[in-house]
Amino acid sequence: MTTTFRRSSTCCSGRSEFLTPYTPYQPEISQGGLQVMFEYQTAICELTGMDVSNASVYDGPSALAAAAYLAKLTNGRPRLVISRGVHPHARETLNTLSEGYGMAVNEIPLGDGVTDLAAWTAALDDDVSAVFIAQPNFLGAVEDLEPLIAAAREHGALVVVSADPLALGILEPPGALGVDVCVGEGQTLGNRLDFGGPSFGFFAARDEHVRRMPGRIAGETLDVDGRRGFVLTLQTREQHIRREKATSNICTAQALNALAGVVYLSWLGRRGLVELGELLVQRTAYARAELAALDGVTLLHSQPVVREFAVTLDVADLAALRRVIARCAAEHVNPGYALGIDYPEHPAGLLVALTEQRSRADIDRLTDVLGRALAAERAGAQASTDGGQGP
Repeated sequence: MTTTFRRSSTCCSGRSEFLTPYTPYQPEISQGGLQVMFEYQTAICELTGMDVSNASVYDGPSALAAAAYLAKLTNGRPRLVISRGVHPHARETLNTLSEGYGMAVNEIPLGDGVTDLAAWTAALDDDVSAVFIAQPNFLGAVEDLEPLIAAAREHGALVVVSADPLALGILEPPGALGVDVCVGEGQTLGNRLDFGGPSFGFFAARDEHVRRMPGRIAGETLDVDGRRGFVLTLQTREQHIRREKATSNICTAQALNALAGVVYLSWLGRRGLVELGELLVQRTAYARAELAALDGVTLLHSQPVVREFAVTLDVADLAALRRVIARCAAEHVNPGYALGIDYPEHPAGLLVALTEQRSRADIDRLTDVLGRALAAERAGAQASTDGGQGP
């Protein structure tokens, strides 16, 4: 299924009329590109439940940081609050760009895999411009968004949700919960992973924020003869190069990658996206149960998950975990991501991700290879301890 799509995606995004255009200054000769942008925006709005979408930004982290600037333009408050469950790259980007915005960032810890509601509530006051939550979060846990959103609303802060677009087929869309902005990474929507990119970030918001959104917005109109047409609307590229008066520094967005995204969503359709989400949940649940049954493996948290989950291995530290991963790699299996790289509080944590291409047999092989690699590491550690005790 996915292989067939990826071939068609490569064909459509490689066509010269989409590959070579820079930006559609002249709508009379750019109707194809403008229509793609318009249809992409429509798909993102339907997916997220938001009112309006732009025609993409560079990537997920830059989309989240741009939402912080939108909040600054909206209320001028000096502080941002972000859950530690947001992707580390997005948190790093926000911390970097907030320096230029003149805003402070407060990070809220996690408890049992999700945002600590008590700490979240305690951090909020009338100085908070916006809050940021991931759904699901980086540990794979599905957040209970409603109390987090309600706490932010009590202080008039804007709510930004960074969402996994594939999970939105089965989770409540952020727009239905009344969030102000929904952002995310679009790489999973039909874009290839070529050594980290390229990709695109999606950015959708409520109508009241449309004038402060970054990037380009394509609108539908009628020409003098009453025929349907498309134009850039509300703002143009020139607005983004007006230094401090601009709403963004983004001039040319990742429209080619967004094209692959809208083809993917169109190919799946409404029902297909739901079926994909259900398939991911089923296979992830199976993998989670199988790995948790291994000796020396425990679940890092007990929260519901969609297509990623975290476990803790019974090893000494991050270095030992990396040796386990290396043993798996030697058998051509990637068991997951070492969480200790970004979460020192989980030095033996492993983040495991599933896709629709992973069969039950693949999961069984993962379980077998990881189990043997972990047993070898534990045996080696025990031998070292025994040898160090002397006769």
